Amino acid sequence: MTELLRREPHVISAGLSLLADAAQEQAARVTRVDWAPPMAGSEDDLVPVLSDQRRTRANALAVQRMLNARAQLVDVVPAGRALGLGAGEFLHAGPPIGWDRAAGPLRGALMGAAVLEGLADSPEAAAALAERGGLALAPCHSRGAVGPMAGVISASMWVFVLEDPATGRRSYCSLNEGLGQVLRYGAFSPAVLERLAWMSAVLGPLLAAAVRGHGPVDVTAILAQMVQMGDEAHNRNRTGTLMLLRDLLPSMVESGFSSADVSRAAAFIGGNDHFFLNLAMPACKLALDAARAIPGATMVVAMARNGTDFGIQVSGTGDAWFTAPALTPQGLFLGSYGPEDASPDIGDSAITETAGLGGFAMAAAPAIARLVGGTAADALATTRRMYEITLAEHPLYQVPALEFRGTPAGIDVTLVVRTGILPQINTGMAGKVAGTGQVGAGLVTPPAEVFPAALRALAGAASAPGLSF
Repeated sequence: MTELLRREPHVISAGLSLLADAAQEQAARVTRVDWAPPMAGSEDDLVPVLSDQRRTRANALAVQRMLNARAQLVDVVPAGRALGLGAGEFLHAGPPIGWDRAAGPLRGALMGAAVLEGLADSPEAAAALAERGGLALAPCHSRGAVGPMAGVISASMWVFVLEDPATGRRSYCSLNEGLGQVLRYGAFSPAVLERLAWMSAVLGPLLAAAVRGHGPVDVTAILAQMVQMGDEAHNRNRTGTLMLLRDLLPSMVESGFSSADVSRAAAFIGGNDHFFLNLAMPACKLALDAARAIPGATMVVAMARNGTDFGIQVSGTGDAWFTAPALTPQGLFLGSYGPEDASPDIGDSAITETAGLGGFAMAAAPAIARLVGGTAADALATTRRMYEITLAEHPLYQVPALEFRGTPAGIDVTLVVRTGILPQINTGMAGKVAGTGQVGAGLVTPPAEVFPAALRALAGAASAPGLSF
């Protein structure tokens, strides 16, 4: 004790700053520790979950499976065949929802898709059909698929097929239409439907021939390179798109399709910086699906939004969704659009953040900060903050600005609840009125309520003290 009194005092302060301020005014060395009480209503559930004897090993297994997964593009096929979709059946982004609660962008996308499938001769007729219960809806996640924004997939659309070569597990995603007036943002103009018809008639079959001619494309390897070249694989996919085109273009030329078709397809892909997003998303889903259904695991395996609800799924609670009203992103708007024009958060693309990319990798893509209304310093701070709520660092997704540290990966429900730090998502914004299309891009978080709800379910499933995993 006498020896301690001879040393320079060093005060470590957590919580209220009153003590720290007083010590600092007296020239003491002070270290401030950010601290906040757990999220309201979670206190009783934290104890059984943190005491669950299975949790440490279960989370280690979930992390190992997520990090070991690899994704290869192995085919491009019609969605009806790949996902078992029949006439009148549609997949959508986010947790389950019906037409009665669907947001404007989702309604617009369903209306356009119904016209595309020949179920109605106009968007208005499609809406009337939906009102009568004529459209069967299911989440993309329920079929091993993901869809950006509204995420609508119908039988005649073509999808990428990704496979983990070690396990044979597969995931799927539609082809990316580009930006602006597109179906996934809820637009359904004749130009939107004409583009989709061309994608089904020409682009899909051409890409199928190219992938089969080239052989499997290593999507995971491309993702690793992207992070070191300025992409974060959610709102910035420029490098990934061009690397994909580099790999497939020779096989496209040799596919037997006309030079006009190859030229148009190459120009379409090369001119659409977001084309690779629809490969990044199913690659992330493959990795996270590998970590599903591990008893005791508190790792989040999906975050998804349908424009009305934001939902998460957790490894230790199976296929259950924990939902709350989706928040509206904050950011920059296109043209004359403003906050009043934006729909609440929508899309399965937050699967990228769930796997350690997107908003979690913003430090690797400082240019994205300008798109969503922030700065390069904000991007670095965001990635550093996400380490506080994750279980691992992804060894493949290395951030140059952080001395090649791996991106934070594996969101832990208990860490979110204990720190109050919410996952950061960067995203596009759809117009809230059906038919509008994209109105901007910005940042958003999940509604805080979903994490205590998941914790409550984990507490209910926790093993008694002394039981092993």
